[in-house]
Amino acid sequence: MQHTRVTEGVQMSSSGGNETEETSTSTGSRGTLALTVCSAAIGGTFQYGYNISIMNAPTTYIQNFINDTYADRWGESLTSPQVTLAWTVIVSVFSLGGLLGALLAGPMAVRFGRKKSLLLNNSFLLVGAVLVLTCKVARSYEMIILARFLVGVNSGVSMNIQPMYFGESAPKHLRGAMALSSSVFTAFGIFLGQVVGITELLGSEPLWPYLLASNALPSMIQLLTLPWFPESPRYLLIDRGDKEACVRALGRLRGGKVPPSEMEEMLQEQQQMTAAIAPGSSAPSKTPWTLFKDRDLRSQLKTVMTASSAMMLCGNDSIYFYASYIFLEAGISPGKVQYITIGTGASELTASILSNLLIERAGRRYLLIGGYSLMSCWSIVFTIALILQSRGVAGMPYLSMACVFSYILSFGLGPAGVTGILPAEIFDQAARPAAYMIAGSLMWISLFAVGMLFPFIVNTLGNYCFLPFLVVCSVSAVLLGLMLPETKGKTLAQITAEFDRKNGRENRESPHSKVDEPLNNYQLGSLSSSYWGILERSQVN
Repeated sequence: MQHTRVTEGVQMSSSGGNETEETSTSTGSRGTLALTVCSAAIGGTFQYGYNISIMNAPTTYIQNFINDTYADRWGESLTSPQVTLAWTVIVSVFSLGGLLGALLAGPMAVRFGRKKSLLLNNSFLLVGAVLVLTCKVARSYEMIILARFLVGVNSGVSMNIQPMYFGESAPKHLRGAMALSSSVFTAFGIFLGQVVGITELLGSEPLWPYLLASNALPSMIQLLTLPWFPESPRYLLIDRGDKEACVRALGRLRGGKVPPSEMEEMLQEQQQMTAAIAPGSSAPSKTPWTLFKDRDLRSQLKTVMTASSAMMLCGNDSIYFYASYIFLEAGISPGKVQYITIGTGASELTASILSNLLIERAGRRYLLIGGYSLMSCWSIVFTIALILQSRGVAGMPYLSMACVFSYILSFGLGPAGVTGILPAEIFDQAARPAAYMIAGSLMWISLFAVGMLFPFIVNTLGNYCFLPFLVVCSVSAVLLGLMLPETKGKTLAQITAEFDRKNGRENRESPHSKVDEPLNNYQLGSLSSSYWGILERSQVN
């Protein structure tokens, strides 16, 4: 009787009650979901944005520390190019740490789970904070290099696992908005790092070690709060095979009630993935190599690789460094540039919040294509403004300033947030960690390449330095428009079918082709009766 009552509830919800279920679920679960997002993100992608922006204020102080330390050791000072090289190493090693973190994220997510991985990830950052706090006493600039590497590892792990955790924990109708909150917290981190770095706060010469170590505070907040929130229900069910823990976690995230249609979808995905392995075993996770060899997922992988590479190759991070020059040319006094620069972080934060509000209305595809198209347009205007500015045309510095803010706004509106959602939406549970490893690795390699090449691009192309970014944005808009179907509000089976249609393989037997069939076709009696009792009790309670 338990099986019958629960099955009927599942079928009724699947056939006609999805809208009512989603409404009640979202109303009852928004508080828990919002707190889960804040707790995970404050020690996650927030740290990426924060640790990028806090490095701008103490640049001169750290360079002086490097030179003084070297002189104390060897009795002679470094030349200006040598100091610049040491500073470049400190900045660039962050990207190398991020690459290692991206490679660690997949195995960590599978071995420890999404939530526990985020908690363990704080260890890298806390060790880094200790290193920068003691580097002056130890008279060692090498400790700063190691600290920035560890902070990069922390960012690489969190930027992969956090969107995965959000995408697997959110209800379908809030999946995009919840996953997009990763970019909102990244932008918030950039903005807050700029604020904290002003000279009146921690941006002065005596306080720069405390500025670099201030990332320990968000880390401690996460360590104190995240253990109170549930693990990803999909991870518990599909990776661990723990049905009871899955029901408990899903109930907490959905306001005390377990939506039958959502459980149905997860159970079907679990059965599809475990069909070829021994009963009771957990689903095996793919490696990046097996994902590359899987022809059925090649289109999805190409799409994610294109979006991830374009996100860092588009030049948004470079324009942050170019902003100070533009503001100085516009007549802003050097003492006030730091306050105007805060506006760039505020622009991306505003755009990310707007994108969060629009993503479930406009969809992922249009925001992504629209963002890169707008960035292409602003690259053209920016280049023209720089050329005319060099010829002394009045008003061009202010047009350049407008282009800086508009470029950042366009990036935050689409690419900044949507890119991180894609692997969670278009890959199944077994392939998702490997997909994030590949996407994250490409992002960090691209960031490292742009950071190293941009000074040479500026020296070589001068006022035309943003033309390479114009090419990247234009090509990305076209390719993603051709490759990416809309994923808004769709199940994995529907998204897979869309990819098949785009590639002319409508008749292919997809591994998820049966996900939309009723659950009772999969022999409900083979599932443990204790599980259905737990589900029924969660509905009653």
